[in-house]
Amino acid sequence: MLCDLCPRNCNIERTEYEGGFCGVGSLPKIARIAPHYDEEPILSGTGGAGTIFFSGCSLRCVYCQNYAISSQDTGRYITPYQLSEEYRRLEAMGVHNIEFVTPTHYVDAILESLSYYHPKLPLIYNSSGYDKVESLRKLDGIIDVYLPDFKYSDNALANQLSACSDYVETATAAIGEMLRQTGDCIIEDGLLKKGVMIRHLVLPSHTKNSIGVLEIIKQNWNNKTPVSLMSQYFPAGKASDYPDINRRVTAREYQKVLDKLYELELDGFAQELSSADKKYVPVWDY
Repeated sequence: MLCDLCPRNCNIERTEYEGGFCGVGSLPKIARIAPHYDEEPILSGTGGAGTIFFSGCSLRCVYCQNYAISSQDTGRYITPYQLSEEYRRLEAMGVHNIEFVTPTHYVDAILESLSYYHPKLPLIYNSSGYDKVESLRKLDGIIDVYLPDFKYSDNALANQLSACSDYVETATAAIGEMLRQTGDCIIEDGLLKKGVMIRHLVLPSHTKNSIGVLEIIKQNWNNKTPVSLMSQYFPAGKASDYPDINRRVTAREYQKVLDKLYELELDGFAQELSSADKKYVPVWDY
């Protein structure tokens, strides 16, 4: 296939096991499938989110906490039919939803898997926010909850840390499409059943970037989507090569961003600083 699923538009021949910028083939490459209990309360509930971690990524975040699966050769290939059988297994375990983590480069494979079996649970699309509107439109009426990151308000910083010079406008357009599809959030029995929730990870030394992200969210969508403000950053991947991010976020930095969240009266969640712990990184054992 000549792949143009993500905004990179590689348009190269993507075989079953070899890909373009994402580094993976067209078959789903999986690092982990299991209930996940450390998502936001409206996702994890008591039974956990049924998370499927895909390998490969359309970004190159130097600080990625999942660096082993996003940029290294971790995970194993399965077929779309085998993926559909995993939905059944997760359902039987009592999870509240099926959550596709880093699915941008696997939209077609996910759609094929759903043609074999469509879970009787909400489907969650958990992405970097660097998504292509045309690919998202393929998911219209299929995905119930979108969980995009909004990482940057500064394209220069996005290019420096994620090799992406058009992040702001791309993520803004993508989230707009996600909201068009889902409408307002629907929460039942304490669980998010439909809608969009935007995540933002606060980076050390870059509170101006975070404040800019919150302002973009307020300007474009006001309170149509809750915001999940994340303090879980710790140096990972190649972060040691970048002195400004080679440390955890300070309490003062995080409070500065929190104050902006409150000032803008944005709804959502905020992690505690104790979340910045390697113990929350899953074991990539499929």
